[in-house]
Amino acid sequence: MVLEYIVSKASEENFVTVVGGYWLMPPPSSKVRRLAIQSGDCKRGSGTDSMNLSHVRSLTMFGDLSQLPSNSFKFGIVQVLDLQGCKGFKQHHTKELCNMLLIKYLSLRKTDINKLPKKIGKLQYLETLDIRETNVTKLPRSVCQLERVANILGGNKRTRKALKLPAEDVKKTIKSPWGKEATKESGGKKTMKTLRILSGIEIVGESTEEGDFHHLTDLRKLAIYKLNVRRGDKPFENLISSIEYLGGYSLHTLIIDDVSSEFLESLGDLSSPPKFLKSLELSGKLVELPRWITQLEELTKLTLSVTVLRTDNLRSISQLKKLFSLTFSLSGSKPDPQSTAILEENKNYSDGEILVPAGGFENLKLLRFSAPLLPLLSFQEKAMPSLERLELRFRIFEGLFGMQNLEILKEVHLRVNYRAGEVTKSIVQNVATQVKKEATKSVATEANKENVASATNKEGTEFIIENVTLEANEATAAMKEATTSTVENVATEGNKENVTTDTNKENVATAEKKEVKGPIIIVDQYYD
Repeated sequence: MVLEYIVSKASEENFVTVVGGYWLMPPPSSKVRRLAIQSGDCKRGSGTDSMNLSHVRSLTMFGDLSQLPSNSFKFGIVQVLDLQGCKGFKQHHTKELCNMLLIKYLSLRKTDINKLPKKIGKLQYLETLDIRETNVTKLPRSVCQLERVANILGGNKRTRKALKLPAEDVKKTIKSPWGKEATKESGGKKTMKTLRILSGIEIVGESTEEGDFHHLTDLRKLAIYKLNVRRGDKPFENLISSIEYLGGYSLHTLIIDDVSSEFLESLGDLSSPPKFLKSLELSGKLVELPRWITQLEELTKLTLSVTVLRTDNLRSISQLKKLFSLTFSLSGSKPDPQSTAILEENKNYSDGEILVPAGGFENLKLLRFSAPLLPLLSFQEKAMPSLERLELRFRIFEGLFGMQNLEILKEVHLRVNYRAGEVTKSIVQNVATQVKKEATKSVATEANKENVASATNKEGTEFIIENVTLEANEATAAMKEATTSTVENVATEGNKENVTTDTNKENVATAEKKEVKGPIIIVDQYYD
């Protein structure tokens, strides 16, 4: 209802024109500037034939590209083209894209495009290129001609499919009219100095120029989904030097998935760590944390391999005062022998379990674990005092203790692989039951506190009344003082018992009406 009103109002104001789908909008009386075409009835899609589309600046498509107007890619002034999730991408669509010379934003995310056209370098005003979750695995060299491009988004974070950058600058030997030879650069990635986001790339050591990003001084996010370089190689040294150099500029987000973990281990040797990072993700068979991680005072989001999960490492991470989200993850549907061995060794540091220490983690609200195998976890008293949400995703789970020590925990989400064994399923059931018991126990404790406080108040009141009565009777019935006191004491004790019993009943009834305190438990399955 609300959405329908918003769309209707937007159409009236000529802010956006919606065609197809569930919307039956009257044709615009003026020029169409922002057009959204939704899949559905093909007859509705033909409604664009009667529209003046020569002034369209923004075009968003949902569904199949076969429903696009025949001249959609020929709009000379389109600046925003969003085709996310569209299917039916043909070769002629790819060629026509290169004629949209004023385009600034191009999203081909989740489409079935396989290759970017070589002439994409003609789009001199392009600022954002989004080709995430597509089959595009390599950028053409002409991308380096995009002088205004600020955001290049590629690869697939879930599958770690990565995007290969253009090769290094190529120098050609040419002859001058006087017969002298000279060299001329044919262009390369070092021309893209305006980049702010470079995400989903791979560095595999195929050229000596790989990993060199010193010229990208405006870079805010660098996400490497596939890294496979060796110590001593030029790309290895380039990347180490680049991270150290860019860390002193505007680099706020760093994501590295290292195949061998050799590079991750060397990060601890940085003489000048990236102190301005707000988000850091290090994936691989990492065991030791970089020594400088406690110096990242601005860090709010941290993702690490589950292989680094160890009590002493948790104690170091707990010093990060602004940390809001902490994730331990490991890719794969089942535990590999190397990761299993590392986790077993980590547990030996603290008597067969991973202890979450008390103190620190002042602002941590979200804690996630996502791995085929999760070791036994135990939260000590006063551990993670601000934690509100706990998520665990696993196939094999060894147990969870100390949940009652997470004082303000609101939600626990247990996601179990559909191929999990009976032992793991039994542990999950026990954890859920234990959390519910702790919640009930918490309510009972609160009720007992109320009982004691109420009974104490009433006892005090009766004691005062009793003393006043004795003092009033003392002048006129001194001889009966002992007997009266005895009778009053007996009556008072009886009244106290009755009052206490009534109070207990009232508070128990009140406690039953209260909602059970404690976290919400959500248990579900996931598929690979």
